[in-house]
Amino acid sequence: MDAGGLKDQKVCRSPGESVTVDKMASEDIAKLAESLAKTQVAGGQLSFKGKSLKLNTAEDAKDVIKEIEDFDGLEALRLEGNTVGVEAAKVIAKALEKKSELKRCHWSDMFTGRLRSEIPPALISLGEGLITAGAQLVELDLSDNAFGPDGVRGFEALLKSPACFTLRELKLNNCGMGIGGGKILAAALTECHCKSSAQGKPLALKVFVAGRNRLENDGATALAEAFGIIGTLEEVHMPQNGINHPGVTALAQAFSINPLLRVINLNDNTFTEKGGVAMAETLKTLRQVEVINFGDCLVRSKGAVAIADAVRGGLPKLKELNLSFCEIKRDAALAVAEAVADKAELEKLDLNGNTLGEEGCEQLQEVLDSFNMAKVLASLSDDEGEDDEDEDEEEGEEEDEEEDEEEEEEEDDEEEEEPQQRGQGEETTTPSRKILDSNNGEPAPVLSSPTPTDLSTFLSFPSPEKLLRLGPKISVLIVQQTDTSDPEKVVSALLKVASVFRDEATVKTTVLDAADALMQKAFSSSSFNSNTFLTRLLIHMGLLKSEDKIKAIPNLYGPLMVLNHMVQQDYFPKALAPLLLAFVTKPNGALESCSFARHNLLQTLYKV
Repeated sequence: MDAGGLKDQKVCRSPGESVTVDKMASEDIAKLAESLAKTQVAGGQLSFKGKSLKLNTAEDAKDVIKEIEDFDGLEALRLEGNTVGVEAAKVIAKALEKKSELKRCHWSDMFTGRLRSEIPPALISLGEGLITAGAQLVELDLSDNAFGPDGVRGFEALLKSPACFTLRELKLNNCGMGIGGGKILAAALTECHCKSSAQGKPLALKVFVAGRNRLENDGATALAEAFGIIGTLEEVHMPQNGINHPGVTALAQAFSINPLLRVINLNDNTFTEKGGVAMAETLKTLRQVEVINFGDCLVRSKGAVAIADAVRGGLPKLKELNLSFCEIKRDAALAVAEAVADKAELEKLDLNGNTLGEEGCEQLQEVLDSFNMAKVLASLSDDEGEDDEDEDEEEGEEEDEEEDEEEEEEEDDEEEEEPQQRGQGEETTTPSRKILDSNNGEPAPVLSSPTPTDLSTFLSFPSPEKLLRLGPKISVLIVQQTDTSDPEKVVSALLKVASVFRDEATVKTTVLDAADALMQKAFSSSSFNSNTFLTRLLIHMGLLKSEDKIKAIPNLYGPLMVLNHMVQQDYFPKALAPLLLAFVTKPNGALESCSFARHNLLQTLYKV
């Protein structure tokens, strides 16, 4: 969190002693943090921060190892500002194997000058040490380590292990993960949640930081799916990632399933008005948000008006709203200012760097002054002057439309779209545009209409929230709108319903009822090929190889739980049970990551 978010928090110094940080200047906060970090022993913390140690060999690391070994009750280890090689990492990891109480790993900027190939094995060793120790981490910070996608592989096993089931803060700022690393990270978080859920204590991640990682749309979309599964996030910081409106829209949907969100920082990505409208609709559903940083995100005037509408109708705890350098014109900026009139906790409104003009800047100040809130307005010194013509924005809209057409063509090539019944004016939805993709070029109706709740909207980006919004009618709709004579279409619909399975009673019942309705209709048809259905299902679950190069679904927990229910029903062909049993029994990493659900299904299949 930025310095503004530290107001009124307490910083622990020693047992029984605390200091309140009350509107401290940023330099004071920095000094305080530096002072605490350099304390060798404080509240279970051992710090080597900023010592510029060059740890290449076991001999180089002997002093560090001794201090770790001699430290009883080690809870936090700071290694920032040093450089750790492969051999040194191995012996440090060995020392950590006996530190079961370790909870916080502050390991940012600790591979300075290392070859990228050295980082993954070093991280693997350190992770293995934590796993062996039986540590239960609450914070892992690997920021400012330029390890790229391969580096994510280095701590992938750690993230999937019980050592991270208790993780609350994950910080990976400025690591160069790229799209590939983002996908690996998303899959690891999803598996961690699956495994921890099987033990009755689901991963409850609160803080996620991954700025400056070149995640782009695909990386952001993969992480959005993980966020939607986790559902406990309070802070998300993903600035400077090259994310455009499809990725922003995916994140917006995920945020709507994380009701505790307090801080959303997507600075310096490219929303355009489409992303702005999508994010605005999500903001209407959130009640705990305190900080919104969409600065330099090109939300433009239409996006700003949508966000203003969300602010006006909710966000009672809002403290900071940053819409600077977003190509917002005067009227839209005034709408934003008017929207914050009742935000008693607002401390900062940043509309600098837009196109208000001198008169617009004055009007903005006057509007806020009428609410006695002029002091919250940030400097307007970089205002770019009033732009009376709409040419720039129209050109931008045309560019966006061209990009959309290109994206749709690429998506059509990459995957087969399901036939969907669509009402007049609706467009085919794709996984990268999961909610609120407003446009037939007329975003205005989106602002006044609730999020669509038809089946095609649910299937394009399944979520428990959309499932519950459809309610019992999903069982009817899915039968009506799925070609139950086609095993491939039945598998696709079934897996999308199963993907939102939760142990919470209402969601669980709705998922199982929908699955029952679909499969009873399919299996009752004389033209439905049950063996083909099972084959396609196993392929999509990654349990059977196919020449079609179909991408397996990332999380098997829901499908396994739904299958456990299905095989017990009268409509399920008993002849399929031994075939299913054979594949679920085989060793498979995806199954092993959902051991609880797999065990339940195996027990049921043995009885059938």
